[in-house]
Amino acid sequence: MSTHEFLLRDCAKEKLDANAALEFVSDANFGGIALFVGKVRAVNHGRDVLGVSYDIFQPLALTRFAEIAAEIEASLAMPVKLHISHAYGRLGIGDIAVVIAAGCKHRDEAFRACRMAIEAVKHTAPIWKQEHFSDGDSVWSEGCSLCEVHAHQYHEKNPH
Repeated sequence: MSTHEFLLRDCAKEKLDANAALEFVSDANFGGIALFVGKVRAVNHGRDVLGVSYDIFQPLALTRFAEIAAEIEASLAMPVKLHISHAYGRLGIGDIAVVIAAGCKHRDEAFRACRMAIEAVKHTAPIWKQEHFSDGDSVWSEGCSLCEVHAHQYHEKNPH
């Protein structure tokens, strides 16, 4: 039985599936399932967004996802089923960009695993986002709006 699933999907060919992620992490031994779905929003930093493009260095991203799973299991010291999937290519407003699902014995660990996974993906995976604005401008994102706070917290807990 595989306990982790890592997917990268060309959004032009196949959309991410939150229900499939939930099915993957479901287990008769687990009472807690947590899900995070990240979607493309219409406004960022006060600017109207038309869509985003994601570029991913795929081999390294999949390796990093496996490392994230190992870090989470070590941190929680209990079995965890984890699904991480990220879209690449051009996405429109409302499209799903990332899906994280975690299954654990208890809800607290499931929530923690899900949060740890999305923060690690956002801060350490080789994934780049370019936002396309209604004024015709396109800008490579410098990261999430809370990166300074979350990056500091992440690196305090994960010094390696």
